[in-house]
Amino acid sequence: MADRTLVDTLARQVRERPLRPAIRRGGRVLGFAELDNESARLAQALKAMGVGRGDRVACLSQHHIECLLLTLAACRLGAVCLPVNWRLSSQELEYILGHGQAVFLMVDAVFAPAVPRERLPALRVTVCTEGASAGLEGLARWMAPHAPLRETVPAEPDDDALQLYSSGTTGLPKGVVLTHRGLLSTCETVARDWRFGVGDVNGNPLPTFHVAGMTMLLLTLWAGGETVAFSTFEPGEFIAAVGRDGITHAFLVPAMLLFMLQQPEVHAAGYRGLRLIAYGGSPISDALLKEAMDVFGCDFLQVYGMTEVSGPITFLMPDDHRAALADPARVAALRSAGRPAGGARLRIVDPLLLHDLPDGSVGEIWVESVRNLKGYWRDGPATERAFPEGRNERGGWLRTGDAGYLQDGLLYIHDRIKDMIISGGENIYPAEVENVLMAHPDVADGAVIGVPDDTWGEAVKACVVLRPGASAGAAELIAYLRARLAHYKCPRSVDFHEALPRNPSGKLLKRLLREPYWHDRARAVN
Repeated sequence: MADRTLVDTLARQVRERPLRPAIRRGGRVLGFAELDNESARLAQALKAMGVGRGDRVACLSQHHIECLLLTLAACRLGAVCLPVNWRLSSQELEYILGHGQAVFLMVDAVFAPAVPRERLPALRVTVCTEGASAGLEGLARWMAPHAPLRETVPAEPDDDALQLYSSGTTGLPKGVVLTHRGLLSTCETVARDWRFGVGDVNGNPLPTFHVAGMTMLLLTLWAGGETVAFSTFEPGEFIAAVGRDGITHAFLVPAMLLFMLQQPEVHAAGYRGLRLIAYGGSPISDALLKEAMDVFGCDFLQVYGMTEVSGPITFLMPDDHRAALADPARVAALRSAGRPAGGARLRIVDPLLLHDLPDGSVGEIWVESVRNLKGYWRDGPATERAFPEGRNERGGWLRTGDAGYLQDGLLYIHDRIKDMIISGGENIYPAEVENVLMAHPDVADGAVIGVPDDTWGEAVKACVVLRPGASAGAAELIAYLRARLAHYKCPRSVDFHEALPRNPSGKLLKRLLREPYWHDRARAVN
């Protein structure tokens, strides 16, 4: 019988392979049976403090093992784990922990001083992941008096299983409630399409507050594989770990690939066991992708997804990558996001009139999937806006907020609807311009934004990070783009930066680039 909940998944692995390693970090390794016992012990400790169905228990930690234990412990009680971004300010932490109504917090010592516990009346217990520190009791000692909890609260596939917060790049973060059904669908889809199973090893350097970081943990739990976890991403260490730890699969954001390729040891390292690198989370240039494929010598797979869909929406499969490299006429497919994954269906919809658009027309991407979020926590109006046609047995049609088009079955992403630039009445999608900009040999990173213009409303500006030793100037870059794009789409000015601002999941924070130009205007582009 198929697993109905994450607790069922763990129980299946304990029956079939109790001693196989499930997750490791550094020298610490937990097999499936030990993962079961430790999460059950944590569940009993949570139950003793009064945690029950529907409660939120938060995790502010870089450590994947502890977050996975808390996720499984919460599920045993019908409660929900709430991983929190550890790079947030004290004020941002107060908002998310307060909005999430967290009753329990597990926190690393380094982050504990930033938590304003005195302003969080719902928070009853706070413990430190690494042992007694910062005036807090250590997690292991707090759990120690309790025997493993074996009687779990009955749960259904559509019950709450995980709560992640959106990045909040254009406003306050929203609590995205994901279900057992959605998360297990992600695991099954990824395991099948990535060919990940028993004995395979996933290298996971992504933070657990990111949907990919969390679902990669659950993937290995579902498939019977192993996670090698990294609390932070150090490119040299990850390169060394591929050969040392037998990593077969990894999901990386493009910035991570770039940092790895910049390491002097990248060409001498061994990648014999590495079979697949999946990438996503932000756009990738053709040049970076081709270099990575050449150096690592494994299959590549692109993922387009979002937190609200429990991760994956489309995959551009390895066969598509190989075909594009073999036939220059098919290289344009590398700029697509691929085809719907795991039973998802797509529509391209006019964002204002809400009617479907034909192939080749840019509009808002809508997705129907059983992986769609259950709802936004404590925000019914936002949930209703996300599903203007209501829900159905297949998850309902979700407005993604992304702009794109369909062509020959492939999805092409243009941008966030809110990132669109309107100049002289023309709609300009920055991603289209960025794809060309990133092909310039002197450009290491780039972004395109709209800035105020008294004549046209908005003008296009490029923000560029040059490769070390490169000397391209603004005039050269603008001329390069004008030779390849309609002139109205091209930047009128270029700013040069040492680095572009990104959030922890690698997404570009364009609002920070736009802010200096719009702060004194009555209307700012979001």
